[in-house]
Amino acid sequence: MSAELRGRKNSDVSKAVNTSEKKDMDQNSSVLQVTLQISQEQAEPGEAKSVVRGQCLKLLLVFFVFFLIGTVIGLVLYSHWRTNQVPAPCLSPACRRAAERFSAAVDPFSRPCDYFQFTCGATLSRGRQRGKTVSHNLTAGQDMRRWTGRGGGRMDREAETEKGGDMPERLPDRRTALLQTIKEILESPVGGVSTHTVKEKAQRFYNTCMDFKPAESTNSERFLALVQQLGGWAASGKWTQPDFNTTLALLMAQYNTFPFFNVYVGPDQRKDQSNEGQHYIQIDQPDFQFPIEWNSGTQRSKINIQSLRPFFSSCRQLMTLLDVPSSHTTLHCGLYVSLSSTLVTATSPLTYRLSQKLLYHRITLQELQLLAPAIDWLNCLKAVFHPLPVNQSDFVLLHNLPYIIYMSQTISEWKLKHEMMGSDPLHTYMVLTLLQTLLPALDSRFSQIMHSDSMDIKEGIPHWRHCVQQSLKGFDLLLSHVIKETYAHEKAEELMNNIYSTFKTKIINLSWRDVGSRDLVLNKVKSLTPRLSINPEILNQLSLNSHYSEVIISEADYFSNYLQLLALQQKRRRKLLSHTAQHDVLFVSLFLSGNDIIFPVGMFVSPLFHPSYPRAINYGMLGSMIAKDLLHLLLPDILSQSEVPRLKSECVWEHYVSWREGSDRDKSSSLSQSQQQEVWVQYAALEIALQAYHESLQRHSDDTSVSGLSHVHLFLSSFIQASCDFQPYHAYMHFEPSFLVTVLCRNSDLCPKPLICEDSSQGHSTKPC
Repeated sequence: MSAELRGRKNSDVSKAVNTSEKKDMDQNSSVLQVTLQISQEQAEPGEAKSVVRGQCLKLLLVFFVFFLIGTVIGLVLYSHWRTNQVPAPCLSPACRRAAERFSAAVDPFSRPCDYFQFTCGATLSRGRQRGKTVSHNLTAGQDMRRWTGRGGGRMDREAETEKGGDMPERLPDRRTALLQTIKEILESPVGGVSTHTVKEKAQRFYNTCMDFKPAESTNSERFLALVQQLGGWAASGKWTQPDFNTTLALLMAQYNTFPFFNVYVGPDQRKDQSNEGQHYIQIDQPDFQFPIEWNSGTQRSKINIQSLRPFFSSCRQLMTLLDVPSSHTTLHCGLYVSLSSTLVTATSPLTYRLSQKLLYHRITLQELQLLAPAIDWLNCLKAVFHPLPVNQSDFVLLHNLPYIIYMSQTISEWKLKHEMMGSDPLHTYMVLTLLQTLLPALDSRFSQIMHSDSMDIKEGIPHWRHCVQQSLKGFDLLLSHVIKETYAHEKAEELMNNIYSTFKTKIINLSWRDVGSRDLVLNKVKSLTPRLSINPEILNQLSLNSHYSEVIISEADYFSNYLQLLALQQKRRRKLLSHTAQHDVLFVSLFLSGNDIIFPVGMFVSPLFHPSYPRAINYGMLGSMIAKDLLHLLLPDILSQSEVPRLKSECVWEHYVSWREGSDRDKSSSLSQSQQQEVWVQYAALEIALQAYHESLQRHSDDTSVSGLSHVHLFLSSFIQASCDFQPYHAYMHFEPSFLVTVLCRNSDLCPKPLICEDSSQGHSTKPC
């Protein structure tokens, strides 16, 4: 091969090689680009996902924030709707009666100016009758005080009556409400098998009392027959000069009559006594049938001078009805009045005996016999409590030892003085005391004498109330049982526990002046257990049947039935001595018993409470009353332990002073310590009851309504209706407790609308308390 050929061949090979290399390079470049592109494509999705994820999280966060805002707004709107929504109406008979009261009473939220005129002596109607009132006795049913000297009870307030006006009466006080409930029980048809016999006896007694229209001469003859069984009496000229202590024991045991001293059974209530379950025979000064004046200077009592002449005149008229010769009446009535006047000088009012520590003086019967020998104490008490054993070594509790000693000395002196005269004024005194015991069962001539001469301090009591009170004296165990079965079930337990729980929270959250005061109060409050006053041992059906098995009640003979009643009272006294006490059915306020705080069953009655009521009514009425009772009972001196009550009361007082600016009433610049305490108690009770009701609503939101009122509206209206409940602390309030709703509504958005009167004199604004 020539050189030229070889060169051309090499050149072609070189070109081919270069072309091949160039193709390889192009291919490598394409592969690299594809590789880089693939690498980029693989990297880009990860970054994109990260971006997308961030955006999603932001969207979720925004959505969650809007969801929370919407939820809060929804809850607020729902709460507002629930607050203002009118619940389903309560249609029970008790609710229908309550609706009548609410429809007739003024609504403070619709007419606040009329509300500001509201007073406890009056009830405003929904018609435009501003300032017009209706008379109502605030203290009907309460025991009238016999003591007319200094320290007497607060006078009842009276209001003018609008003639021809159709205006509703306000709610009764607690005791009257209980008596009205018992009246309904006694007048209701007998139902069920278990209580048929016992309840029928009680109703028969009540009916004979209500229908009692005795013949003009029958009862005096029956009373004289009893006097003959006692040996007659010197006033009639026919008597056997019976033994003094024998006659006294007979009167005490068979006729529940205690001429010279009272006997009852109960625990030793001194603070240093730990065994509160033990009961003692207790001996007290007697009840006299005339007003008594107390002279704080001489510390002596005497018959009220104004009643002395009527007292003597009534004695003469009563003796005439009992066939005592007119020639004897002046002598024996004079001796009776003289002995009464002598005995009464050693009596003293409860306040004085408390200050002198004369109550619960513990002494054995043997020691008592030495101090007051004129009375055969052992035999008299054995007769009263037979068949229970009574011994000389047994302790009794005296509540006025100076009187007991003086009474014994007086009896001994009168025995010696009149023994030779044959007049025996001590026996006449006992017979006339028996007459006082039996007066309710005697004919109208006797009662007319008592009324005409103003000796009967219970004049004016409605007849139904008198018959209910008489029925209670013998059938209290039965009536307690019926009230418990009718009212004191889970609704009463719930109200009791909820109010007490909220009360404890209120006390815990107070600002205390020192740790010692706080711990002392909190330990006391936490150690107490709220309980309804139920004693299953006494109030079961078998016990009731046994207790009343020997009682025979006539359908027409009230005198005979009344004697049965006296025997039941004696039986009740014996039962109390041998058993744990069953609390009085007429108790309507809280009290302490050991480590228990007792809620009497008698509190839980209509119209202040009913199981079928909306809870708003029960909490607004009885709940606020219970809260006040708790504060009074457990925090009697809270002002000395916490600054909060003073500040709160001053704030409430500023509201009241601001409201009445420009009015004609006298102004008081400040409150006393007692007034400060009471204003705080009243306001705190309203707060406690409302808080307890709200907590109850949170657990059970299905409350009903009355008169179309929503929950809080119904609660506050109920509180206003019940705020006039009579209580011994009312004298410390310069304004009606219903005014506290005005103050409360400035602190809360729960009220239907502000309680502001459009009148310029009543439109002042003050700070929330």
